[in-house]
Amino acid sequence: MAMVEFDEHLEWQEEAACRQYDNNLFFGAEEGESELERQTRESHAKSICHTCPVRNPCLEFAMDTNQKYGIWGGYTDKERGSLKRRRARARRAS
Repeated sequence: MAMVEFDEHLEWQEEAACRQYDNNLFFGAEEGESELERQTRESHAKSICHTCPVRNPCLEFAMDTNQKYGIWGGYTDKERGSLKRRRARARRAS
């Protein structure tokens, strides 16, 4: 039963714009990527995310499951961490 619920929770992935691209674009190469190559790759990945119809569920999934790597919903791991902190501050302030 839990597997069915999990599968339904991830249905949004079927519509993800990134499905037609190599995972390395969103997660990087295993090794040997220069800073300039990383920035260029991340910029390209983010441009794909910005056109994606399921960008928000993707971002929320990454934040809910504490994804440490990759571009999810148009955000890097550092950007997601920053967004989480801003959201926590906003909740405390309200």
